[in-house]
Formats: sequence, C-alpha cells, structure tokens
Amino acid sequence: MKLYSFKGSTDKNQKKFFCLSFSVCISILYLPTTYANESTLTYKEKVARLLAPPSDDRYKTVQLQQLSDFEFDQSKVQELPVVGATSQPSDYSDSTVALPGKISLVDAIKIAIQRSPDIGQTIASLAAQNANIDVAKAGYYPQLSGGITTGDFTSGERGRQLIGLTATQMLYDFGKVKSSVSVQEAQLQVEQANVLVAIDNIAYDVASSIINIERYKQNVQIAEQQIEGIQYILSIANLRARAGISSQSDPIQAQSYLESAQSSLIAQQSLLRQYQQHLRTLLGFEVESKAWEIPQNLAILSDLYEEPKFNIIPQMLVAQASVEVAKSQKKQTTLSRYPTVSVKGSLNQAVNGVNPNNNKDNGLYSSVMLEASSNFYQGGSIAAQARSASYAEEAAKAKVNAAYLDILAQTRTTRELIDNKQLQMRVLNARQMTTVKTRELYQEQYKLGTRSILDLLTAEMAIHSANSEFENARYDIYNSLIQYISITGRSRQVYNLNNMSIQGFEVQP
Repeated sequence: MKLYSFKGSTDKNQKKFFCLSFSVCISILYLPTTYANESTLTYKEKVARLLAPPSDDRYKTVQLQQLSDFEFDQSKVQELPVVGATSQPSDYSDSTVALPGKISLVDAIKIAIQRSPDIGQTIASLAAQNANIDVAKAGYYPQLSGGITTGDFTSGERGRQLIGLTATQMLYDFGKVKSSVSVQEAQLQVEQANVLVAIDNIAYDVASSIINIERYKQNVQIAEQQIEGIQYILSIANLRARAGISSQSDPIQAQSYLESAQSSLIAQQSLLRQYQQHLRTLLGFEVESKAWEIPQNLAILSDLYEEPKFNIIPQMLVAQASVEVAKSQKKQTTLSRYPTVSVKGSLNQAVNGVNPNNNKDNGLYSSVMLEASSNFYQGGSIAAQARSASYAEEAAKAKVNAAYLDILAQTRTTRELIDNKQLQMRVLNARQMTTVKTRELYQEQYKLGTRSILDLLTAEMAIHSANSEFENARYDIYNSLIQYISITGRSRQVYNLNNMSIQGFEVQP
C-alpha cells in the first residue's frame, strides 16, 4: 500500500487518493484464493473481478464434517410432552387425566395438532415474518445514528474527539420502502399457508395411523382365527394318522400350514405395533389399550365427487403466495435504481480540540439539509437481481401450475381407487360365503376319504384370505377418503379445526 502524490495536489487530495488505494488493496486481499492466484486470467478479467465478485461454486460441495459439528441435547426434548390444558378438548385437559377407552378420530387429531412441534415451528416462522414487516415499515420513520471520532493522527489534532448525532427522514423514494413492505407482506401469506400445510399434514398422519391400527387389529384377529382353524385340522389329521385311516404325512402338512399362519400373525402384530408406536409419539400417551372411533360419514364429509376448490388448498395457497412474493421482489429490484430524497439533520460537539465544521475550539455545530442518494453502480448486482427476480416469478408461476396438476391427478386417482375397492368388496363378500361352504364340504369329504388334507388346508386358508382382503379393501377406502380430504384442503372443515386456537394460531373460514 503506497501513498502517491502529484505535482500541484493538496494534502486533502492526497488523503482522498490514499483512501482509494487502501480500499482497492483490501478488495484484492480478500479475493477468494481460487481466483487471486489464477495466472491465466486476462487483464480485462482481472479488472472485472475487482469491480464485481466472481461466482463461487463451493456450494456444490457439502463438507459433512462442518455441518455435523454440533451436539444435540436429547434431554431438552420430551418424548411424550405434556398436553397443555388450553390446547386440549375439555375432556383431555392434561396428560395425567385418565383418557376414555374409546377416542374419536377427530379428538385424536385435535390432541396431536396442539402438541406438534412441526406446527409450532411454522407458527414461530410466521411470527418472525410478521416482525420482518415491522422492519420494512421502519423505513418510513426517522433514522437516528451517533458516534464519536478522533482527530487526524497525522496532524496536531490527534487529541480531539468529535461527538456527533445524525437524524435522517426519508421524504420520497419512488416507492422503495413500500415495495419492501409488500415483499414482506406477501412472504407473510406464504408462512400462513405453510401453517395450514403443517396442520393438514399432522391431521392426515394421525388419521392414517388410526385407520391402519384398526386395519391391523382386524388382520391380527383374522390371523388368530386362521391358526385356530388349522389347529383343528391338525388335530383331525393326528387322530386319523394314529388310527391308520390317513397318511402320516397329513399331520406334517398341517403343521407346516400352522407354522406359516403363526408367522403371518407375527407379521401382522409387528405392523400393528409400529403404527401404535407412531401414534403414541403423535398423541403423547399410550395407545395400545385404546379403541378408535372412525366417523362413518367420511365419504359424505369429503365431498368425494365434487370438484375441489383450489383456492382453499394449502399447497395452492403456498404456490400462489410465492408468485406474489416474486412479483414484489421484481418491483423492488426495479425501484432500487431510483434515488431517495431525505432531509438530514446533524449535530456535533468537539471535545479537546477545534470543530472542523466551524473552526471553533470545543465548538458545537448543527445543520439541516436535503440529501438525494442513488446507487449508480453496484458491480452489476442490480441487473443480476432483476434477472433473478424475473426467473423467480416464472418459477413461482410454474409451481402453481404444477401444484394444480398434482392435486388434479391425486384426486382422480383417489376416486378411481375408491370406486374399484367398492366393487372389489362386493366380490369379496360373495367369495367369503363361497369359501365357508367349500370348507364345510371339504371337511365332510375328507372324513369320507375323498379329499386330501391339502384340499382341506387350502380351503381353510382361502376363508381367511378372503376375510383379510375384504378388511384391507374396507380400510383402503377409509385411507383414500382421508387422503382425499387432505389433498383437497378440507381437513379443517371435516375435523372441526376452524375457529379454534391451535398453539395460538386460529383459522377463520
């Protein structure tokens, strides 16, 4: 770093050039090493890198060791948080209160949404975004700043201190502050829609868990009945084998089928416990001994065959609000080129020296002036921001279309699945009666020796297979209904979540 001087230049000019040289040196010093050491760059490219920062591609590489450099304190997170009295239905005001043996699906959803950390996170983000609006509106109000500076160290004024206070009031900025407020208000709508998405997700998660718990309870019961049926056949086969009426292989075949049925029972019990544990985490209390009441009018409440209202679906709300954010950001970038007119007042007091503004010893100086400022050149950042805002707007519009098509596809698929499952249940109902009659006939024919043990075992398995398929089809319809309710944004209406306080957040239809 050098101080250059020219003939005829004053000390004041020399100081200005010194500051310019110093700032350029700092810029070169803090260039990324990947660029500062490159010797293949042309002179034009090197100058361009001084005027605008080069692109850094290091974001493409994840340094896992840096990201994972933290410790998580598990003691700060309760596995089963206490459900607060203000956040529960009146009957379930506290986790220490004895809950009834049978709980409705709607009440379970209300319990879960009041204690969900996912919803709490989105509500906290919403509150933070609301504060950002106040930050943007602060541009309308006076801005006060103050400080203290010393005298010039290269002169005899080095012992002086200058205490200053400055007040600035924006008069006209071509709508720049207003556009900043609009950006934050649009982002607030995005955060509000994100809360709705979180509520719908938790509601669906709870409802799906309860439906699958009831599904696998039925499957466990069917598997136990299947074991009883095969054990009965095994006992008959053993009696006949001991009497020499049938082959000794019959009990072995029956035993093999029995072991297969026992394995199936264990698998169904495992799936049941998995969903029970998941629901336990969502609700905060033991659920193994609870019975769950599924509303029988879900099909009516879901409006399955009505066209969905896309303007109430949270995913569509998020996408549309993102378009408004992008539009506001684009306008904000455009307005940043225009100047800002302000009135500026300053007050400074010299201590232990002369005030340079009025050349008075320990002098007091005040001034009021108009100021117009504008960013003429920022290394190309304004143009880059304008391009970015335009692309962001196009991306947001595409997101709206993508959300629309995704919702449309899911609703059509769900309707088709429900219709097919209803047809399947009619066939399975007839199959159930047929398999029962077949088993009765095969048992009589086996006793007469005209049927093998394998036929009898197959008939027994067919009965329980038909029962299991029937129950799975029934609960598939329930699961599709709650999925349709979630997709179409009707969760809050169906589960009575409107006009209730959800962790301090309320949805008013």
